[in-house]
Amino acid sequence: MAERIIRTIGVLTSGGDAPGMNAAIRAVVRTALGKGVKVRGIRKGYKGLLNEEIIDLDAGDVSDIIQRGGTILQTARCKEMITEEGQQKAAAICKKYGIDGLVVIGGDGSFRGAQKLAYLGVNTIGVPGTIDLDIDCTEYTIGFDTAVNTAMEAIDKVRDTSTSHSRCSIIEVMGRDAGYLALWCGIANGAERILLPEEEGYDIDDIIDDIKESKKRGKKNYIIINAEGVGDSVNLAKTIEERTGMETRATILGHMQRGGSPTCKDRVYASIMGSMAVDLLLEGKTNRIVGYRHGEYVDFDIEEALGMQKGIPAYQYEISKKLSL
Repeated sequence: MAERIIRTIGVLTSGGDAPGMNAAIRAVVRTALGKGVKVRGIRKGYKGLLNEEIIDLDAGDVSDIIQRGGTILQTARCKEMITEEGQQKAAAICKKYGIDGLVVIGGDGSFRGAQKLAYLGVNTIGVPGTIDLDIDCTEYTIGFDTAVNTAMEAIDKVRDTSTSHSRCSIIEVMGRDAGYLALWCGIANGAERILLPEEEGYDIDDIIDDIKESKKRGKKNYIIINAEGVGDSVNLAKTIEERTGMETRATILGHMQRGGSPTCKDRVYASIMGSMAVDLLLEGKTNRIVGYRHGEYVDFDIEEALGMQKGIPAYQYEISKKLSL
């Protein structure tokens, strides 16, 4: 009976792009069409919705996209969607285009918009798409696996040249408010030090002393993984070089971490989540987020999910310190 209510599903990608978003879009389109439901793609996230950049999507439109990074629907930030006026306008546009259900692929900010639309009568399901892995209700977010592997491979290359020149290298990875990329890379790359935004600063004297001790032991390089939220990598490199005499370079990986062909995990998990989002809509559910926990794909109320606070697992962080000795 619920399947008759949802005749047209809209899909958009919002916030920062993440490898695997195209796999999720593809899954939404093909699952919906297979159940006799029309699909409309919304370009450039909520900004495109407010500008009525809405197109019909069929199976052919999502052919050969599962292996592509980025998002074919493009994405954008939208301050207007934060306002009550913008939210009401977005809901009215959904009604105008006959969009009975909306799949929002993005992060926390995107889900807040989805929540507001749900309150205004638009059935919404969120799919977690962010390379930061900072959504507490889920152990997986689309794009993290690809981004962390991209960063890991880049750091391996920096370590090679750092060893050749007996340098200290500070490598800055993305993560403005969440240090998961930094933590995982720190462990995977065998870094001597990891700087996370979740910590309240760092002890520069402790780092200097550790570098000096490492040099005495004959260590040929020293790798510091620095999260974007900590930042100031260039000045930190200058300070270290001045105080240790060890040549120090800062490398900021930047947006390269967002690009590239998604890994198998990002393709598969994103596909399952996109398909599940459609199934939830057809079951009559709304204001939910698809998640992955304890080996199962589950769904949460958006309000409950947004109220959760995700922090760096203390045990993982302690392990990273032990392994750097």
